[in-house]
Amino acid sequence: MSVRGAQVSITKAVASWVGVTFAPHRFGGVEYVIGKREIGHIHGDHMVDIPFPKKVRDEIVAAGRAQPHHILPETGWVSFYLRQEDDVEKAITLLHESYMIAMK
Repeated sequence: MSVRGAQVSITKAVASWVGVTFAPHRFGGVEYVIGKREIGHIHGDHMVDIPFPKKVRDEIVAAGRAQPHHILPETGWVSFYLRQEDDVEKAITLLHESYMIAMK
């Protein structure tokens, strides 16, 4: 399941933040970076992967806001699945949290 147009909407929002650039991700999709630091990436219209400090990641997962990363579940990364329209805004919110941490 995916949300048609999610990648375009999310990329447009994230690319509007100061200092963020985007490029193809090495495992497919689009990655969002500040300088050399990745703040997340999207795989088509169905999933976003976002890095956080482990403590923040644990809080996000415990709150049910995202799941542990689909391949690296013991890291600070989370995976967020885009299943319905309002998930686009939720993904943007999570990416913005990663962005704010990166900007500190």
